[in-house]
Amino acid sequence: MDMQIKYFKSFQLVLISSIVLFNSMFSLSSLAQKTIPLWPSQVPGNKDHQVREVKDISPRGAKLLKGVSVPEMWFYKSNCAGECPAILICPGGGYAVQAYEHEGTQVAEWLNNLGIHAFVLKYRLPDERICTNPVDVPLMDAQQAIQLIRKSAVDYKIDADKIGIMGFSAGGHLAACCSNLSQSVYDPNKTLDLPDFSILIYPVISMKNQLTHMGSRTNLLGKKPDDELIRQYSMEEQVSVNTPSTFICHAKDDEAVIAKNTIVYQQALIKNGVKVDMHLLDSGGHGFGMNADSPAIVWLNHLEMWLRKNVL
Repeated sequence: MDMQIKYFKSFQLVLISSIVLFNSMFSLSSLAQKTIPLWPSQVPGNKDHQVREVKDISPRGAKLLKGVSVPEMWFYKSNCAGECPAILICPGGGYAVQAYEHEGTQVAEWLNNLGIHAFVLKYRLPDERICTNPVDVPLMDAQQAIQLIRKSAVDYKIDADKIGIMGFSAGGHLAACCSNLSQSVYDPNKTLDLPDFSILIYPVISMKNQLTHMGSRTNLLGKKPDDELIRQYSMEEQVSVNTPSTFICHAKDDEAVIAKNTIVYQQALIKNGVKVDMHLLDSGGHGFGMNADSPAIVWLNHLEMWLRKNVL
């Protein structure tokens, strides 16, 4: 009996120690990530509203954010020594929601393992209940995020010449916008520095009828956008010699955002002398993100090779 009591007490100590250790690890993990508001005081363009930000889960199990009205960045710090590259990640979701996990936080953790600091962008969605000019706010937030990362490069030990942007689906469209449109949405008289490189995964590129993902276009531009607005937000029309070098990947069997979006963007990049590495995968459909069960997960191998060659 004494041996049983002694064994039980020893087991209790081990269990308690394990719980304390786990909690300590969890706390350290939480402390390693910082939430950074994009607009320290009033968020420009916001209305007084009653829309609540909520978390949801899609039928396929993706974790989503809805009703975003308070934009911010989530900082994921790598363990690299010295100054490191940094990437701003824009999750997709058709400009209606944001798939913040498999197109956001999980990607950030993967980049950390390569020695890259990551910032996941929680950007405002173009909701007329929230914003006075909905079409402007996603790009306004993305541009502001890049500027804040540049200004804070010393504080976060970031290589100021290696600050990139990455986006998935509609977030890929947002990243492409931020990589081409240098005029500030917040201050139209100001020209901004573009990101140093761009990573686009199954991106919406065009707003034209034959190419676009209509849900993304309607959510961003409205039901009846005029021709000039369509041209302005069709990124194959906005590429210039100043567009940063680009990695772009798409699955050929993507039925939601057809792969021709990626092809026309690659053609525009080549035409303007911009370095581009395009990968068209045989299968994977749309929205594969960090899904390890998808045949498209090989995109991570292609991206790692590109990052090691061009960024790290």
